[in-house]
Amino acid sequence: MGKQVSKRELQLEARKENLGEVLEVLDELLEAADCPMKIQMQLDIAVEEIFVNIASYAYAPEVGEAWIEIGITEDPLCAHITFQDCGVPYDPLKKPDPDVTLAADERAIGGLGIFMVKKSMDDVQYKYEHGRNVLYLKKLLA
Repeated sequence: MGKQVSKRELQLEARKENLGEVLEVLDELLEAADCPMKIQMQLDIAVEEIFVNIASYAYAPEVGEAWIEIGITEDPLCAHITFQDCGVPYDPLKKPDPDVTLAADERAIGGLGIFMVKKSMDDVQYKYEHGRNVLYLKKLLA
């Protein structure tokens, strides 16, 4: 991992209404790093997918906390985003990728969002550690 140039940590309720705050912090860091718009959009979509999944499923029907750490490193210029929650243990990376060669009405429902995240990021890792789901995303910014 390169030299850390900026980092922000958020702790907030895992509610869909809080997505805007998460994206605001992410975009602020990406813009400060002169991140190309295409890459910023890929990161926004990935972060939205992961955060909305945590808000929708991790604590259902209750609401719990989510912790998000966003870091930018240089050499190479890269975004590192870690999501943590204390919800039900769930590894989204174990879900089989959908068969995108099938017509939309022939595919099983679900799984497309995490598939898009895996395809658009340079690295995606999951672990369950100390009673927390930990999902890590990495994306080169140049």
